[in-house]
Formats: sequence, C-alpha cells, structure tokens
Amino acid sequence: MRESRSAQRGGSPSEDHPIVTTLEQGLREAGVHSLLVQFADVHGTAKGKLVPLAHLDDVLQMGAGFSGPSIWGTGLSRTGPRSEYYARGDAATIRCLPWMPGVARIVGDGFVGGEPFESCPRQVLRRACARLAERGWTLRTGIEPEFFLLKRVGDRWLPADDADRLDRPSYDLKSLSRQTGFLRELHQALEAAGLDVLQLDHEDAHGQYEVNFAYDEALHSADHLMLFKLAAHELAQARGMVFSMMPKPFANQPGSGMHMHVSLWSGSTCLFDPGPAAGPENLSLLGRQFIAGVMAHAPALCALAAPTVNSYKRLTVGESLSGTTWAPAYVAHGPNNRTALVRTLPGRFEWRLPDASANPYLATAALIAAGLDGIERGLDPGHARTEDLFEWPLARIRAEGIGVLPGSLSEALDALASDRVVGQALGPSLWAEFLQLKRQEWTTYARHVSAWELDRYAAAF
Repeated sequence: MRESRSAQRGGSPSEDHPIVTTLEQGLREAGVHSLLVQFADVHGTAKGKLVPLAHLDDVLQMGAGFSGPSIWGTGLSRTGPRSEYYARGDAATIRCLPWMPGVARIVGDGFVGGEPFESCPRQVLRRACARLAERGWTLRTGIEPEFFLLKRVGDRWLPADDADRLDRPSYDLKSLSRQTGFLRELHQALEAAGLDVLQLDHEDAHGQYEVNFAYDEALHSADHLMLFKLAAHELAQARGMVFSMMPKPFANQPGSGMHMHVSLWSGSTCLFDPGPAAGPENLSLLGRQFIAGVMAHAPALCALAAPTVNSYKRLTVGESLSGTTWAPAYVAHGPNNRTALVRTLPGRFEWRLPDASANPYLATAALIAAGLDGIERGLDPGHARTEDLFEWPLARIRAEGIGVLPGSLSEALDALASDRVVGQALGPSLWAEFLQLKRQEWTTYARHVSAWELDRYAAAF
C-alpha cells in the first residue's frame, strides 16, 4: 500500500499545508466526500479516477497516479520510472458536481518523473499561453459546442426525439420544448459548477443543439468544455439518450461545429479592437496578422481542429436537408461571413474550423502558435470577403487565389507532418504520437468495407 505524501513526510496535511486544510474543510462542509481527478487524453476524452477527499493534499502535491501507457497519446513505456503518469490537481479548478452528489471535480496537469509532461494536452496549452504571457498578453476564447442527442434502434442511430423532423429545424421551439427537461437540468448543473451559460438552442440538424458559455482565458475555457461534456454525457444517459459530439452522424444534414470566438488582451485592453478607424475586417493590424497566421497554417490546424475521419464529411460545401452545411471549406476571412474559415467581428474573430470532436487544449494551443507566427512574420490575410462563398464554383475559388481545406484526415495529417510551427507547439513527442495514432485511424477506415460498397459493387461486375 502506498502511504500518503503527508505520512511520508511524517506530518499531517494540516501541519504542513494549512491552506489545503482550509480548502478541505470547506469542501466537507459542502458535502463533498470524493474528488474526481480528471484529465484529457490526446483525443480530448475525459479520463480520471475518484480519490477520497482526505487525500486532497496528495492530489495537489504529487497527483493521482495512472499507468502511463494505458492513456492514449502518452507514448510512455510499460516499465521503469517513466511508466507512471500523475495528474496533479489544479486547486483553482475544483468544482462540485451537482449530478454526482458528494463529488467535486479537480482538473489535473500531467506530470511524469516529477516534471511537467510535455505530451499532456493541458501542459501543451499551458506552454502556448506562456508564450503569450512573455509579451504580457492573454488569449480569451468563447467556445460554442454543438451536439446531438441520439438513440440507437437496432443497428441505426436516430435522433432521440422522434418528432424532430422539420426540413429547417434551426431554432425550432417545439423540439426545444420537448427537450426542456434535459436542457434545463444541464443549464442548472453547469451554472452550479461555476459556468456562465449564455444560451441554449436547437441547431440546424435533427436532434442537434448548442450551448454557449461566456468567454474566458483560453485554459479556463478548455476546462469548461471538458466539464460540459462530463455533465452532458451523464445527464443524457440518465434520460435514456446518447450525448454525441460526433461531427456528422447524418450524411444529409449539417454537422456539429465547436466554433471559437477569439480575442487577444493586454490587461483590460483588447488588442484586436480596431478603434475608431475600423475597416471592413473589424480587427486591428495585430488582429489581421493573427488571422493571417491562422489562415497560413489552416491545413495543419485541420488535423487538430477536425481530428477524425468523420470530420471531413462536415467540411464540405453543398446542399443539406436544411439548405447548407454551415461548415467552412475555403481559407478566407470576412466581416460576419459564416461561409469563410474566419468570421471577423468587432475586436474578435470566430474560428469556424473546429468541430465537436476536437481536443480543446490541443486545438487552442495550435491556434495560438499559428496566430503568433502571423504576428512575428507580419503576415497579411488579404482583403476581406463579403460574398457568399458557398455560391461560388470551385473554379472561381481557385481563380481568386482562395485556399481549400484538406478533403480528408489523411491530407490534414500530411500537412501537420510538414508544419513545424504547429508541430513544435505540440512538442516533438506528441507531434509524432498524434501523427502515428491518427494515421492508424485513417488506415483502419480505408481498409474497412462499408455497407455502401457492398450495395454498390457486390453484384455489379
């Protein structure tokens, strides 16, 4: 049996860490008996374990221990001192979980061998934020996750609400009303856990919804997104539904994005604010350089912001049941232009590339690296596009010099492999591990024989 860290030191937590004792007492008074020590693997999936509150000191000082090679993306060995992964708790993230009475979540940063683990997604984002902090800057993001509520009937996946069948279901109040119980419970749980929920709505596909949170510093926003996923999975399951952040479960309907509203700050000053001489781009020179970097590295960013085989069935231009996919395919920017990769707004921009399967830590870290590269090289994003790019034929897109996003995960991975700016933001180990895992995913998909292929070819020749 492993002794607690306090026991190894020969003292009690209260003797060595009075602040920890005060925190522990406050949690006990709130009815907390256990900590959910949570971290994210390379796929953005929440992982962790329950730890009795009495060991809060251990979690904060050393971390909860895990077998490193059992976690996707670590690349750790099965033996030796670097086989153990510790999720060291960040006290600022402790939140009681209303859907798990008596339990409080604490987010853990990855440590291996007593040092920050370079392949931990949260550590990757910490490093990116540290680069901004060197300049006195912070990045703030407002993340807008879209999701589906589904059920499985035999071998078919269907919207959980059988009556959700409108041709244009966006903002459908009847479907919204039928899911009010779940949405209200989700809203209350998130607010009780400290999130500022701005709005909830029915989106543009059957069974699809969106929740918007208030913007926050980038690391906190990513933590909030993980908390949202924990709550939504649990509450949907309790109602017999499946909460899904699969990018595009239905071929003829729009997919789920995870758009990010992005702004750069120095103290209380927004550095993207264009001031009184605002042009059509809605951004300052610094903001234009930042989005130019995002556009320059868009192919590599796809691998992290759209990281699944299914992601590229969302990133297409064409008709859907509701009339449009609402997903970017062209590397362009424009004022309030939802048909472009970057939609500019006064003092901020909306990055429309990320989908619901993206790891928020890795996608945000890569975004920062790309934006800083644009600033450091003084890049220009070109003139703003005000046209509906979805109406343009591909020949005109190419004639205008507008780039096209990768058409598959394989293409995006090739772009990431050759992009040192984005790759170095991940760190050499995670860069290589991510490419290996995702290429395996692509190969498995490419070798799979689908029902469509059998229907088309089995008796055709």
